[in-house]
Amino acid sequence: MFLTISTTGSAERPATDLGFLLHKHPEKAQAFSTSYGTAHVLYPEADAERCTAALLLEVDAVALVRRGKGKGRGGAPDAALAQYVNDRPYAASSLLAVALSAVFSSAMRGVCTARPQLPAQPRPLRIEVPALPARGGPGLVRSLFEPLGWTVTAESVPLDGEFPQWGDSRYIRLVLDADTLTLAEALRHLYVLLPVLDDAKHYWVSPDEVDKLLRAGEGWLPGHPEQRLITSRYLSRRWSLTRQAMERLELVRLAETDDTAVEDIDNAVEAEAEQEEKPTPLAVQRREAILAALRASGAARVLDLGCGQGQLVQQLLKDPAFTEIVGVDVSMRALTIASRRLKLDRMGERQSARVNLLQGSLAYTDKRLGGYDAAVLSEVIEHLDLPRLPALEYAVFGAARPRTVLVTTPNVEYNVRWESLPAGHVRHGDHRFEWTREEFRAWAEKVAGQYGYGVGFVPVGPDDPEVGPPTQMAVFQADTPKEAKAA
Repeated sequence: MFLTISTTGSAERPATDLGFLLHKHPEKAQAFSTSYGTAHVLYPEADAERCTAALLLEVDAVALVRRGKGKGRGGAPDAALAQYVNDRPYAASSLLAVALSAVFSSAMRGVCTARPQLPAQPRPLRIEVPALPARGGPGLVRSLFEPLGWTVTAESVPLDGEFPQWGDSRYIRLVLDADTLTLAEALRHLYVLLPVLDDAKHYWVSPDEVDKLLRAGEGWLPGHPEQRLITSRYLSRRWSLTRQAMERLELVRLAETDDTAVEDIDNAVEAEAEQEEKPTPLAVQRREAILAALRASGAARVLDLGCGQGQLVQQLLKDPAFTEIVGVDVSMRALTIASRRLKLDRMGERQSARVNLLQGSLAYTDKRLGGYDAAVLSEVIEHLDLPRLPALEYAVFGAARPRTVLVTTPNVEYNVRWESLPAGHVRHGDHRFEWTREEFRAWAEKVAGQYGYGVGFVPVGPDDPEVGPPTQMAVFQADTPKEAKAA
């Protein structure tokens, strides 16, 4: 991982002033230990006319794996291999940004004790990064750097120079030139925008990253045309942190417009003001979506397959339209808790006649489950090993064959939005898999075709434009008896 910073000068204003600014002597090669390897600083050239400082980061691949997040079941199929075979040692990323901050911390703050006047002086700068991952291509690179005063040269790196028909890789060779920027400004631009272009960070993004972003973005980020994209990517798309950063950036912009302090603007709400209303939990949104789909189907007799502790059964009982409700679970402990939740021992005769709790495994056919209007499999299928899934499919769609079947399951693409979920982990330790929207759709359409159902899909929870909703629901409707028999 490599980066060079060059400047030009004259006898009156020598280029070797770069050494004072970086606090690294041009006649020395120095090494610095970081969490993920060793950073080397050296000067390939250093005289009055031209001086170049190079930062070489040697990544310790073993340390990177040991310090990285674990991969749970349901992660990407190549997750295990990707820990060892990746571009982290070679392509500029958040690793290089952290090294810049650690090795050139004084220069980034604009501090030079020996020559205090130097940091505020703009100087000709040329920065070269031979290999930079750029999710968005050269066009995005230019839209990020050009508004900051850089002349940008971004050349796509081909996948293989001998086979041009393979096209370009996601990497570029980047050259930045500027005459009106200080070195501190240049380093802060790189510190923020290198991980933004890579669109990934090698460490967990915590709330203090907002403060880091605002410090490094002081003076340029509040007015940047790509402010939202920069903020979102830098904070690994954690929506709450992104919102917090955007609100603080807007305060900075308003303060600059009014030529006043941020504290004088941010005083409209008393400290004791009512807290923001908490969002509706996903489990509640899921039950509401299921109830709406059941009502739309006209179902009266409903199976809750894998009912767990009876939360959905409890909600179904509140609606008199559901005349018979059966909860089924393999766990007697879960059924005992459900019975207590429903207060079956104190329930009136008329109400208790509407509900029944049964122990049973969904991997086997069960004659007790035949003849119902609808069945719900809410957050159930992901708890089965994939080889056992066909048995459940036959038991529900083939043998029990309710007119309507609702299946909900996590959308693994949305996992990147969960702030407390480490990268690569599934949402629950017992999940055998978690599917993308495409994988879930393919499974549902296969089952529908095999057993004579039509199927539609409903998002549950906030439908993110990039990764979809947190929960995906398939609504199966049985074909007419004649069609079903033919199927």
